[in-house]
Amino acid sequence: MKDVMKQKRIRAVQRFVAGEKSEAICASIGRSRSWLYKWVSRYDETDDSWCENRPTVLFNAANRTSFEIEEIVKMVRLNLYNQDLFCGAQAIQWELEDLGVKPLPSLRTINRILSRNELTHRRTGKYEPKGTPYPKLPALLPNQTHQLDLVGPCYLTGPLRFYGVNVIDAATARCGLHSSPSKAGQDVLGGVWAIWSRFGIPDNLQVDNAMTFFGSPKYPRATSQFIRLCLRNDVEPWFIPMSEPWRNGMIEQFNDHYQQKFLSKVFMTSTDELRAGTLAFEQRHNSKYRYSKLGGKTPLKALVATQAKLRFPNQEKSPRNRLQKPEVGRYHLVRLIRSDLKLNIFGELFTVPPELKLEYVVATIDVKEQRLKLFLDKTQVDELDYKMR
Repeated sequence: MKDVMKQKRIRAVQRFVAGEKSEAICASIGRSRSWLYKWVSRYDETDDSWCENRPTVLFNAANRTSFEIEEIVKMVRLNLYNQDLFCGAQAIQWELEDLGVKPLPSLRTINRILSRNELTHRRTGKYEPKGTPYPKLPALLPNQTHQLDLVGPCYLTGPLRFYGVNVIDAATARCGLHSSPSKAGQDVLGGVWAIWSRFGIPDNLQVDNAMTFFGSPKYPRATSQFIRLCLRNDVEPWFIPMSEPWRNGMIEQFNDHYQQKFLSKVFMTSTDELRAGTLAFEQRHNSKYRYSKLGGKTPLKALVATQAKLRFPNQEKSPRNRLQKPEVGRYHLVRLIRSDLKLNIFGELFTVPPELKLEYVVATIDVKEQRLKLFLDKTQVDELDYKMR
């Protein structure tokens, strides 16, 4: 029996060293990743006894991190890095917690381990042009600006198909999550309303140019139900430039975290399990995940520190009937004007002055005035009639 176990350990480590993914190894032999990392950390090609059982050593020796804990941290970090996943101290700690490693090392301990083993290298992000100024929304106070994205379709065992309505507050990094059965307008509106009910209503809401949000290019001047919901609640929608998803960078980065730490790890087969799991992940992120830009605070602690008063919906359920055409409010589109000097407003093209060539402009639609106003660096440079349907 002992020989069988030794051979299993040796073979598992050989497969890991050869580059096979830890998930595949563990699934094939019915062992956990913490078991695999333990034996990988003990592997020593110069010592044939590395695969032998050793006397149990307490991990909580005073003022000293055990050798095995340190090696497991290194292995987890390497595994996350090789899979192109988040691999900082916070991500490693969550992975260790999910693996059942005890005692769980603190973030400070993990950072010390990474530092002394020179494992602090960061990947270079996508190149972003620096020459053309880009208009940025305020993000100093809670709910000044939210970023929203629709993720999916996603699939669970069952099969169960859904879309993730994901929101993040640019000031406090709080996340709001809702699992929608489809990307139809009413389902997405229900998700946004449910998040606002827990999260508070923002002043600005930044989204991409999905038809779920703006409507249809066939009727560019007919305000979508999403825009109507926003304007009805004094929210100003902002549509980022087309084909530039990095402008919604916070929510795009969070979506990776959502995929890595929730969808790929939590086993769910029903809508009830999905709903409960989504809310549990939202709470876990907001109460435990620490951000360096917040001075090491969690999103909820950052919110409390501001002592801000949040604004919430005045009714529990989202509006179910078709919303009336708005009479007041503004919504905005950020667009890069190319050499053809054309401004694209949801498929409708407008010619703009030559001085706007290769500049990012903000096209603001004033519903009450029925006007389209163009801004460059907060200075109005043009104004057009814009009769809405």
